[in-house]
Amino acid sequence: MRKEFGKWLMDIAKYMVTALVLSSAFNEMRTWWTYVVVILIVLIVLGLGLFLVREKKEGI
Repeated sequence: MRKEFGKWLMDIAKYMVTALVLSSAFNEMRTWWTYVVVILIVLIVLGLGLFLVREKKEGI
């Protein structure tokens, strides 16, 4: 369950990046803070997703 939720969060991050690229290509977004906010949210969501997906190592 945890791993699937992590994969879902990584997909959400990819969709957000795609939406940002497409909206900037078709609609001249001139506000730099929009890019900053979206990139920060993407980094947070991607980091959380990667944290949930990682495999825990057993003791050696």
